[in-house]
Amino acid sequence: MKKQKKDKSTKNTISTVIIQKLFGSRSIKSQLYGTYFAALVVPIAILGIFLLTNTYNLLKNYHMDLVASDNLRVKAIFFEITTQIFNISENISGDDRASELLGANYLNEDVFHKKADEFMSSGSYIYNYAEIEELTIYTDNPSIRDYRIFQYADEEIRQSSWYTQAVNQASVFWVPLERHDIYDNSYWNLCLVRRVPLINTDYHAVLVIRVSDNYLRTRVESSDYETVVGIDDDLIVYSSDRVRYGTPMYLNIDNTDPHYSYKGDMEIEGKKYITNIVTLNMYQSESRLYICTLNPDAYKDIRNITAICCLIIIAALVLPGGIFYIYIQYFVGRIDTLRNEMHKASQGEYNIIPDFRGSDELSEAFADLQLMVEKIQEKDALTYQSQITEKELKNKQQEMEFKMLASQINPHFLYNTLETIRMNAFTAGNREVATSIKLLGKSLRYVLENTGTASTTLQRELDYIENYIKIQKLRFGERINYRLDIEDGIELRNYRILPLLLQPIVENAIVHGLEQKEEGGMVIVHVYLRPGDELHIDISDNGCGMDAEQVQQLRNSIIVRNPNIKASIGLYNINQRIKLCYGSRYGLKISSVLGEGTTISLVIPGNGDSFMEDED
Repeated sequence: MKKQKKDKSTKNTISTVIIQKLFGSRSIKSQLYGTYFAALVVPIAILGIFLLTNTYNLLKNYHMDLVASDNLRVKAIFFEITTQIFNISENISGDDRASELLGANYLNEDVFHKKADEFMSSGSYIYNYAEIEELTIYTDNPSIRDYRIFQYADEEIRQSSWYTQAVNQASVFWVPLERHDIYDNSYWNLCLVRRVPLINTDYHAVLVIRVSDNYLRTRVESSDYETVVGIDDDLIVYSSDRVRYGTPMYLNIDNTDPHYSYKGDMEIEGKKYITNIVTLNMYQSESRLYICTLNPDAYKDIRNITAICCLIIIAALVLPGGIFYIYIQYFVGRIDTLRNEMHKASQGEYNIIPDFRGSDELSEAFADLQLMVEKIQEKDALTYQSQITEKELKNKQQEMEFKMLASQINPHFLYNTLETIRMNAFTAGNREVATSIKLLGKSLRYVLENTGTASTTLQRELDYIENYIKIQKLRFGERINYRLDIEDGIELRNYRILPLLLQPIVENAIVHGLEQKEEGGMVIVHVYLRPGDELHIDISDNGCGMDAEQVQQLRNSIIVRNPNIKASIGLYNINQRIKLCYGSRYGLKISSVLGEGTTISLVIPGNGDSFMEDED
């Protein structure tokens, strides 16, 4: 029992592996179409080819059997008629009265006519047989003239091949002979020719019996097949097409074979026929008839029937294929919808469609996705709320630290002390020291006055930046230069900004951007408005710049703090202050070109006097 279970499990595993190899790496639509092709198209195509081939062969064999049957019928007709005519010729040639009549010399025609009438009245050889069109006895007896069935063989007749052959040959033979009516219309007949023996005379007599063509046509033409009969290697003696009478046999026949027969296809004048040919060896004669039966419409019928079968097979493929196609489009469309909504959810976009077509397993999966999205949104809301609370606590903590620091220093004492030092340096003639102390005092005053405040004017923030750069120029000299570009129409006093927001960016540009500059270093502050009421402050330097990888690392570090990148700590704090105060759509943007410099863009609302207490 365990072995049977193991074998069954192995078979299932093998089948699973095969299915995975065939379909596992393809799309569902391709898998469904592949399944339709493998399960329906291939079997129907194989079965259809088998049925079409079998039907074709059956129809062909059926038509061949019909042609063979009709050929056998025609052969029997010719055998019956020719045998009957041979028996008639036997009666005539074996009749002593005929020999006596034809061998005598007559003084006048009346005597011959009388004896001929007596002979004819004793045996009506022509009138009682419909298959005989004409019976004639030719003789070279000069005392016999043309009368009834008797005809004098003139010079033309005696020189004919059939007459010469009959005189020199004792056996019966058959030939096609032409005759003309009173209107000179030509007719051909199958004729029996034999010598009539004459005793004790030098005269000759030849019997010719013409088979009635009309009688043959009445007996033979009872089907839609074409019939052609040739004699020996000579001419056609019978044909469904009268035009072919007396013409050479156009079918390929082996005349050397006394029992030649053929059954199969034959192409005649560019058209394909099902053909059956048999040989009829004439009774008591060396002559042979080749009886050919041809079906000109067999392949047309076969093609029509096979075409109908093909249409049925195509319909069996197309109709289910159309239904299958509509279903696949519907099914794959639902899968694509589910996949797109799942992809949106995986990217943090939880605004998925509310409804999903159908009520099957895919609908249940979509319902599970909706439930999961709802739970994620709930958790995100809780996380977001906790982050806001944490930010507020940090801001309050920083505010308290600033206030504690400010409370430790008496601003007036600090200003008075620095002013005293500046005046002493000025009195001593050291203007550079006096200037430095003056700039430092202004900077300290701005920092202390804005500690704990929510905002300041853009004018005061830029004045503080200008003082800061002047202090840096005292250190670096002409290595550092500064330019302020204000877009026309911007009144700096009318825009408010978070205090101490630009100085870390400027410091970053001087310390990291221009540190390798020996001369010509430039820091440019460009203030301008953009559509959507956005105020942009670009701080650019023409320093060493960064490559694409360094720029991407710096961009990531202002979103998620990276303690390993020291230059990003101040930028991270600035970006977080902006987003906390103004909203998530605002913040810092960084661009840089290696060897050309770096630009950090600060984006805040154009109506800078309005601040967000909470982020929606």
